[in-house]
This record gives sequence, C-alpha cells and structure tokens, in this order.
Amino acid sequence: MDDALSPPAYYARPRFLGRGALRDWWSVLHPPYTLLHLSLVTLGACLSGPVNLARLGATVAAFFLAVGIGAHCLDELHGRPLGTRLPNWQLVAAAIVGLGGAVALGVVGVFVVGGWLAAFIVVGVVVAVGYNLELFGARLHHRTVVVVSWGAFPIVTAYYAQHHNLSVASLLAAGYGAMVTLAQQQLSTPARELRRRTSSVEGVAYRLDGSRVAIDAETILAPLENTLKTLCRGGPLLALALLVARVVHR
Repeated sequence: MDDALSPPAYYARPRFLGRGALRDWWSVLHPPYTLLHLSLVTLGACLSGPVNLARLGATVAAFFLAVGIGAHCLDELHGRPLGTRLPNWQLVAAAIVGLGGAVALGVVGVFVVGGWLAAFIVVGVVVAVGYNLELFGARLHHRTVVVVSWGAFPIVTAYYAQHHNLSVASLLAAGYGAMVTLAQQQLSTPARELRRRTSSVEGVAYRLDGSRVAIDAETILAPLENTLKTLCRGGPLLALALLVARVVHR
C-alpha cells in the first residue's frame, strides 16, 4: 500500500498535530464518526418541541463520553486496530472516565426524567463494553448491534430524555439513524480493508470505447471515503437545522 494510504483511517494521524500522543488520541476519538453519532442524538432531541437545552447538552455529553471516549478506547485496547502507541493504562483510564461520566450523567437524568431512563443507561453500557471487548462469546460483535446501538439508540434515548416518552415519529427517526449508520458501515468496512489489510491492488478496467484505465487502491478507496466524508458532514447539518428550528424559530 502506498505511503499516502498508510494511516488506518482517512482522519487518523493528522500532520497538524505533529507526531506525539495527541495525534494518537485524535485517531482514537474517530472525530467524523463521533460527530455523526452526536448529530443523531441532537436529531432525536429536536424531533418535536419544546427542546430543553440543558437536557440536550447533558445527553450529548453523555453520548460523547460513552461512545466518543469510552467505547472507542475499549475498541483500541482490544487489538489496536488504529495502531496507536498509547499505553494500555491510559486507554483503560479514559474508558473508565468516559463510561463512568456517562453513567453519572444518566443517574442524574433518572431523577429529572424518570426511572425508565435507567434502562437506556444499562443497555448503553452493556453494548459499549460487550461489543468492543467482544464479551458474551462475541455475540454482540456484529453489524446489527452497531446499526441499532450506534444509529437508532441515540435517537430514541435523546427523544425520551426530552419528552418522557416515545412516539411513532421517534421510532421512524430511529430507523433513519439505523440506515445512516448502516451506510457508514457499508462504506467504512471496505475502506478499512484497503487501508489496514491490503498491501497493493492491481487491475485494469476495459471501457466500451476500447480504452483501458488502471485500477489501484487509490481509485477504489477515493469514492468510498469521499462519500463517508459527505455523510459525516451532512448529518451534523441536518441536526443543526433542526436545533435552530426548535430553539431560534420556535
């Protein structure tokens, strides 16, 4: 694989952060995917009004701690897919702080929203730990769990935290979140295969006009990652539009 494709993800190890641990931490946080995930949280909270900004802020913070920090640190701890040099104890400490902080916010939410919020907390912790560490015989480690827990779950949780119930609209929106996450998975999986497990790609495309076009890793990877970038930018724009509609133009 060419040196230009050597990072394990298109956003990993950015040059502007130098060569230190900060670059590894950036990679572990998976900024584009974390931002897309948090946009689904915001979308769920803003499906209907009024929107309590304090609750929204706490919900976004809880998911950032649980997924952006906790789950991603556990994922890197289990097999080092990003190839970082972060010590195990730092990843473990960050995972504990992330998941512990999310649970603490959730416990406060139980007293504000109601007891049923505890069920969302339990499900979130079990999935975050069980998926990334491949517990329970790796039964949770498959695409369906990712699609539901990373895509649908944040929408219904954020909606419940705002409105104390679920609605048909929230369930339909959860389906949208699942489809967005599925699309992200369908694009990122082959991109990871190319970046992390492929040494080279050689081939030729024969056009109808008789011309030939060389195929290499770059020509396959570019449309996958360009679409991923578009997806990760579009989600936050939709979430921001809903937030503005609920808060500014209510």
